[in-house]
Amino acid sequence: MTDSLSPLILVVNPGSTSTKVGLFTGKKKVSEENLVHSREELARYQSLWDQFDYRTDLVIEFLNRQNLKAFSLDAVVGRGGMLKPLSRGTYVVDETMIEDARRGVQGQHSSNMGCAIAQKIAQLYGCVAFIVDPVSVDEFDVLARYSGHPRIARRSLSHALSLRAAAIWAAESMKMDPNKRNFIVAHLGGGISIAPIKGGHIIDVNDASSDGPFSPERTGSLPLQPFIDLCFSGEFTKKEVQQMVMGKGGLLAYLGTTDAREIERRIAAGDSTAGEVFAAMAYQIAKEIAAMASVLCGEVAAIVLTGGLARSALLVDLISTRIKFIAPIKVIPGELEMEALAAGALRVLTGQEKARRY
Repeated sequence: MTDSLSPLILVVNPGSTSTKVGLFTGKKKVSEENLVHSREELARYQSLWDQFDYRTDLVIEFLNRQNLKAFSLDAVVGRGGMLKPLSRGTYVVDETMIEDARRGVQGQHSSNMGCAIAQKIAQLYGCVAFIVDPVSVDEFDVLARYSGHPRIARRSLSHALSLRAAAIWAAESMKMDPNKRNFIVAHLGGGISIAPIKGGHIIDVNDASSDGPFSPERTGSLPLQPFIDLCFSGEFTKKEVQQMVMGKGGLLAYLGTTDAREIERRIAAGDSTAGEVFAAMAYQIAKEIAAMASVLCGEVAAIVLTGGLARSALLVDLISTRIKFIAPIKVIPGELEMEALAAGALRVLTGQEKARRY
């Protein structure tokens, strides 16, 4: 075993076309690789879970390249997927969790494999397996569940890992207790989640798959009556409509790309359409942030912008201009999921939090 203040933690983060793996000694990242899966390779497997052994073997090969000895890991932490509704925190992986992940109790996503891969590796290295703040973290206030019709309840499915970590890191930088102050965090990636975080709890959030601002590849909220007409027009299959909303919407639909850098180059070259679409996305993000400020009755310590799109100075400026009257703005750019997963495991291993049971 390693030093109790600097435990050795393996992080496993399965995505749609890659599996990110990283080794951390305490908070320090010592090694990381992005294990890319080609479309040709994935096409060999009929279902998501048919990929399990293939992805697990790649993680084991990564560990072999690190020359780790048996029992040298203190924990393996996997990305938490679309499980049953849960409170925030770090959870010990068990068979019930893996069964729910395999069944896809709230849907199938590559992140569902995170808990199972973590358990398999942990068994090989004689340590504990965790997940941290899965997609299905649900701490909604009761009023947040109302949609407008009793047959449809609003669900809490979000980039909870990124949202909570960003709030904690922002609070630390401001020398505040994240469990005693309120934040609004906007995760700006391929999907966009914007949440009011009250005393550490995500009490509301847009569903990034069907609600809120449009993003690089998703439509966000749509005008319902025209959308209903489109669904029943006979022009599209159900699958095509689903792809239109999630995967082929947003910036991709308007401009043919999801790359913010490419769009910024077009804007700099005088493309007025690209400029207007980019400004419209910023407008919708700012509007959602302002709406979430009302959930917190205006008591907001800071607004945090994080995720890959937070690297865009232009987008950050367009958003900030509209929301700076609400609270100070903190920018934590980039995809920080690996660091957030390691930090969640570290908080348990060092006694700052207690591990939860599924």
